[in-house]
Amino acid sequence: MIKENLNDLAAFVAIARERSFTKAAAKMRVSQSALSHTMRGLEERIGIRLLTRTTRSVSPTEAGERLLEAVGSHLDQIEIGLEAVGDLRDKPAGHFRITSTEPAAEQILWPAIERVVSKYPDINVEVVIDYGLADIVAERFDAGVRIGEAIAKDMIAVRIGPDLEMAVVATPEYLENNGIPETPQDLVRHNCINLRLATAAGLYAWEFEKDGREINVRVEGNLTFNTPGMIRKAVLGGHGLASIPMDQIEQYLSDGRLVRVLAEWCPPFSGYHLYYPSRRQNSLAFRLLLGELRYRG
Repeated sequence: MIKENLNDLAAFVAIARERSFTKAAAKMRVSQSALSHTMRGLEERIGIRLLTRTTRSVSPTEAGERLLEAVGSHLDQIEIGLEAVGDLRDKPAGHFRITSTEPAAEQILWPAIERVVSKYPDINVEVVIDYGLADIVAERFDAGVRIGEAIAKDMIAVRIGPDLEMAVVATPEYLENNGIPETPQDLVRHNCINLRLATAAGLYAWEFEKDGREINVRVEGNLTFNTPGMIRKAVLGGHGLASIPMDQIEQYLSDGRLVRVLAEWCPPFSGYHLYYPSRRQNSLAFRLLLGELRYRG
């Protein structure tokens, strides 16, 4: 009975947290039909509905919320305990999820992950690309990658990359036809390619600093995107000015396809960090990846 209850409770917690039978089934590596059968059995056994199901969503009922709050953290502790015991195996093993922006995932995460999984094939890593500053605890991530200044104070943060620098760039043809901005305020007279932030659904205000003076400029233009890759394509097409991390456009500056302006207004800032709640530091698999990622420059 205890084993049956634990399995059913684990299934319930996965569904309630993921708000999806599909995602929960994938996470638990079972079929959706098996998961649905498990939930029906649990609800019949305790005599109360735990989940509200519609064609588009799944959410806990009031009873489900109470059960999730009561047992969720205990199941987490069981999982952590099993991971700690698993560290005594001859071959390191484990499964963890990381959220990251795409540039950080491609440039920093992947080389380290490839080295780790090549050496320890029993370690499983899932990387989810997200620009919305996800709450890694609420969304069940083991860690996240963000720039240092965007990380919550209650997280452990480890630097995994050098300082970054934003660059305001355009094609030579655009600057020849529209002039070169000398100060951040000049940007209001230019067509600028905007970045839509996922969190507040607002537009990113371009940030500048010089001699201790900080300026945020709300630029305007006829193009807006929510990923740096699309902004890069637009600026290379000559459609205006863009503010984009230097490491993403260095090759285009070198070959002359882009020209940088306002460089003196764009000082370096804290680069990429891996951040995580303290409970993750007991996992050997996680420590192995962290060792590969740690920036030593």
